[in-house]
Amino acid sequence: MVVALPLITDRQLLPRAFVSVVRITVKAVATLNDLRRTAAVLPGSEERATTGGAAWFVRGKPYAWECHPWPSVPADMREIVAAELVVGVKVADRMDALALIEMAPDVFLRTTTPWGQPKVAFRMAGIEEDHLVELVTEAWRVQAPKYLRREFDNLGA
Repeated sequence: MVVALPLITDRQLLPRAFVSVVRITVKAVATLNDLRRTAAVLPGSEERATTGGAAWFVRGKPYAWECHPWPSVPADMREIVAAELVVGVKVADRMDALALIEMAPDVFLRTTTPWGQPKVAFRMAGIEEDHLVELVTEAWRVQAPKYLRREFDNLGA
């Protein structure tokens, strides 16, 4: 979305014709509802309420979940998880997780809990909607059986 705002000057009484216009691009930040919409179109996907919040499964395997500030989460990461919405997703391997963390260390958390590796957690406030779709779809692919991946690929054909 592009928003046009008048440039603030110290001479607020200038005729309107002399006021410059600045263009600011506002990026759409992803929400949990965006995650739900993405998961809803993935074959075999189901949302479940868990102790830690919402989680998404395919054939009984989790691929995305709301993170909870469990005691096993390192203290510095637990503070982030407690303060804002953080989502975890499965990744193909540890190198994928490390690449994401390296790419955007202010968005992707370095670690959460040791179970369920490989995975990566990220701050929803730092993810754009199109990147969320990519992360969730790839996480689903990691966990989905071949026949469901084929079904999904055929939907796009």
